[in-house]
Amino acid sequence: MLDYTDEAERYDASRGGEPRAAAAAEGVLSLLPRQTRRLLDVACGTGIVTRRLASARAGMRVTGVDLTYAMARQAAARLPGAVVLADCRRLPFRDGEFDAVTSVWLLHLLQRPEHVRAAVAECARVLRPGGVYVTTVDKAAAHNVGSDIDAVLASRPRSPVPDTSSAVGSYAAEHGLLPAGLTRFPGRGQGRSPRRTVADLRRGWFVTLPPGHPLADGFAARLAALPDQDRPRPDPWFTLRAFRKTP
Repeated sequence: MLDYTDEAERYDASRGGEPRAAAAAEGVLSLLPRQTRRLLDVACGTGIVTRRLASARAGMRVTGVDLTYAMARQAAARLPGAVVLADCRRLPFRDGEFDAVTSVWLLHLLQRPEHVRAAVAECARVLRPGGVYVTTVDKAAAHNVGSDIDAVLASRPRSPVPDTSSAVGSYAAEHGLLPAGLTRFPGRGQGRSPRRTVADLRRGWFVTLPPGHPLADGFAARLAALPDQDRPRPDPWFTLRAFRKTP
């Protein structure tokens, strides 16, 4: 797993920057009720999406929370006084404090089902009855766009997928969160090129092929043999699901 303290400085530039953030914010906002006044963005990262949410609607107060200090520090520069350092499985907020809660690109990082369940439970706890929880699901699948890069990577070792739509929906239902919508948005600027994929492989992007793994060199060589080494393949498409808390 990547060290997000090390990633913080280059995180935005390496993941599509403002165009991707704009697409993510647009997707989230399309699922948020217009009457939302208090929004919690869990795992806000550098705040690049959170800032767009905060500026999108007059009268909506947005709070960001992240576990990694280096990421939260960048978010705090974008949203002064509105960012909290905390674990998504133990949120430092009262029951029912928010009209809406979001977690974009979080659940896939938690790895163990019980951690995903705990994060969803906490998001449900701090959400008021009738409020909406919006989260990305099936994150890894978004990156499979049917390219020649995907064909090379298809045989790599796989890790369990913690954020499947069905699993997240099940955890949500356990805490009174019922389906309330779905949308998709493009990861603009995130289309992989072979050369960039090799670089990501070398720095530990792929959890099951960490640097030094006996299979890593073989995958790197096959990627390096692909044509158009610097041509990005199609952008990924991410899925957002919304859940409404029962009264």
